[in-house]
Amino acid sequence: MKKIFIIIIFIIILPIILKYAIYSYYVEPEKLNVTRYTISDTDLKGIKIAFLADMHLRPKQQKRLSDIVKIVNDENPDIVLCIGDYVAGHTKNVTMQIEEIAENLSKIKSKYGFYTVLGNHDIWYGEKRISAALEQKGIKVLDNENVEIKIDGKIIYIAGIEDMQTQKPNIDKALIGTNRPIIFLTHTPDMFPKIPQKVNLTLAGHTHGGQVRFPVIGAVYTASKYFNRYAKGLIVENGKKMIVSKGIGVSIIPIRYNCIPEIVIIQFE
Repeated sequence: MKKIFIIIIFIIILPIILKYAIYSYYVEPEKLNVTRYTISDTDLKGIKIAFLADMHLRPKQQKRLSDIVKIVNDENPDIVLCIGDYVAGHTKNVTMQIEEIAENLSKIKSKYGFYTVLGNHDIWYGEKRISAALEQKGIKVLDNENVEIKIDGKIIYIAGIEDMQTQKPNIDKALIGTNRPIIFLTHTPDMFPKIPQKVNLTLAGHTHGGQVRFPVIGAVYTASKYFNRYAKGLIVENGKKMIVSKGIGVSIIPIRYNCIPEIVIIQFE
């Protein structure tokens, strides 16, 4: 009798497991939402930003890349910002090559430029190759440095640091010569506690939102020592603001559940 009961339970549960497994592998990773934030900041009022993170583009994902370009262009942003991890892996057969990625991303139009830092996967793939490919297509890579942008007579700074896991991030160096308003790029959100108060907004990724999230408990894993604290979304701590993107691609395990990929649009008012 016990054996029959186990078989019946197995027959009931197996289709449910298969359903969610198929959805998590084939369906949700291919979705792409636009997530919008409106942030009150008089220093940045009127500026619109498109924020990209963790694309992890694989071979034969040309349509995915085209969709990213189209979505961003349809938003007509003032500035495009990214926190890296363009590639899906470290060998030729598992990732779209960075030259193809950069060529397609160069079709993105923004009034005041496209700025980025690199992620851990980018460094493992080849820092010099990725930086060169992006820079050749007009995408500025920030390595512990900043750029000054003038918008309608107002000067703003975009600062970015090297990846914490694979390089040597230097916040002080990245902020040399800056004044408010400052938008700060870091691949990992774990740098957030060290970022000074004078930064208006920090942008980060790396966690992918956890990729798999359950109601109540949230993510089962994040690539952050702070776990769910910095997993995703708008975080406000000690008067500082950070947005952590759930990212566009996947890594380690190629699944997503209750954590739809996103392009983030930020409007300052």
